[in-house]
Amino acid sequence: MRADTLRTYKTLHTWTGIVAGLALFIAFYAGALTMFKAPLARWATPPVAHAGGASSSPAQADALIAQLLAARPDARADFTLHLDDAAGGPRIVWKPRGQATEWKATLAGDGTLQVGAADPSGLGAFIDVIHRTAGLPVDLETGTLVMALVSALYALAIVSGVVVLLPTLVKDFFALRIGRNLKRMWLDAHNVVGIVSLPFHLVMALSAMVFGLHDLVYDAQKAVVYGEPRFERIWKESGPFAAVRPDPASAALLPLQALDARVREQVPGFAPHTLRFRGAGTAGAAAWITGDMPCCMTRTAQGSPVLVSAVDGRLLHTEYLAGQQSGWMASVSAFFALHFGTYGGETVRWGYFFLGLAGAFLFYSGNLLWIESRRKAARGGNGPVVQRRATERMAAGTVGVALGCVAGLSATVAAEKWWPGAGEGAWREGLYAVVFLASVGWAFARGAGRGAVELLWFSVAATLAIPASGLLGWAWPASGLWLRMDALGVEAVALAGAVAFACMARRTARRVMQGPADSVWARAR
Repeated sequence: MRADTLRTYKTLHTWTGIVAGLALFIAFYAGALTMFKAPLARWATPPVAHAGGASSSPAQADALIAQLLAARPDARADFTLHLDDAAGGPRIVWKPRGQATEWKATLAGDGTLQVGAADPSGLGAFIDVIHRTAGLPVDLETGTLVMALVSALYALAIVSGVVVLLPTLVKDFFALRIGRNLKRMWLDAHNVVGIVSLPFHLVMALSAMVFGLHDLVYDAQKAVVYGEPRFERIWKESGPFAAVRPDPASAALLPLQALDARVREQVPGFAPHTLRFRGAGTAGAAAWITGDMPCCMTRTAQGSPVLVSAVDGRLLHTEYLAGQQSGWMASVSAFFALHFGTYGGETVRWGYFFLGLAGAFLFYSGNLLWIESRRKAARGGNGPVVQRRATERMAAGTVGVALGCVAGLSATVAAEKWWPGAGEGAWREGLYAVVFLASVGWAFARGAGRGAVELLWFSVAATLAIPASGLLGWAWPASGLWLRMDALGVEAVALAGAVAFACMARRTARRVMQGPADSVWARAR
């Protein structure tokens, strides 16, 4: 390959990576955490006494439905039953027509109905928004569109990076030269992680582009292909309850245990966990049931959905059901599943978690390599370098954004047990923004080297606060904190993360003290 061609691809790889890298670091780090939204929800929810015990049962769910529909007829039209609430029992959520408030119903320990305003976001949903928008202060739709454009740059960076590495791929693929040449070591690690996880990154880049740009595609189809009336009709007919024929005649809902048995009989291996009911109390009542099918790729991050009659349990619509889809729908579902990791059970879930962290490392190391290459280019063999202002700013920005994201998410998770009224309001967004912006400001004020060490230790403290909260709740129940035995994995992962950040802080401090004096990471800066 010609040298000028390689230089062109290297320049393309460098600048697309620089432009997109910081946003992608946030998306990948938060995306890794979204793989365990359910354990995080359990960790953040205090254990409470529910009717019939701590675990959900069909009888509990039937009692909850019956009491709710008797007390709140406005829920009959459309409500969603979560069989395994984070607190331990079943939960129903609904939003009455014409109202902005979403409501939640559960059973108290004595079996009485408890109704209150539902949590509008939740910890898992908050982390998912950070993942989809990189924490930009915009609405979800705009943020997703921005990240789609960032993903387009990301795809260019992937392709150009592979082209740049091709001439030395065989020789350098698994070369990890550890020694005094830190830039060489970082480059080797960057290349190995990038090539090994190449299929994963291609899927992430392309799927994120589709997710972010699909509204624009639909708008173009509406205007050019279908026309608005026909498009709206097609869109309405593709909804989850499109196959339901309304029947106002009075009819009771099938008991949950019987409904579950009927569905499992027709769909072997299906394990329901969420049921959305519409038209309860009528002969046309239907349930859009979402469940787990580890054998297959599922269309949504929540699981595989199927539409059934809520009166007799017969299947009404299986187009989205894993294993029973058309060829086209199966290919679309595979695309979704590859992005969300909704296949292969816990093995794939943990694999995506580590691939997400590796992706965050890829973007962070890419920026570090660019910063070090500026020093080498500036020296030109003529003694110490006077760092350019742009290089100093890029170094400080890289440190502030990356570690601000890490510390901000850790602090927000830890605050779930400490913040009064943590279940309500937009306090998560506010806390994350304060920590993130303060970290960025600190990095610019202190410089990249000192700022990196100090922010790493701050990240250690914020991450340690997660298991410390549970430990304090176990040792001192009067504190109002709690320790859930079914969420100890969250404590363990946070502890491991804190140890990793502490090791990074020690090594970074050594680099700051003992590294080249003309480096942007030097203490004097």
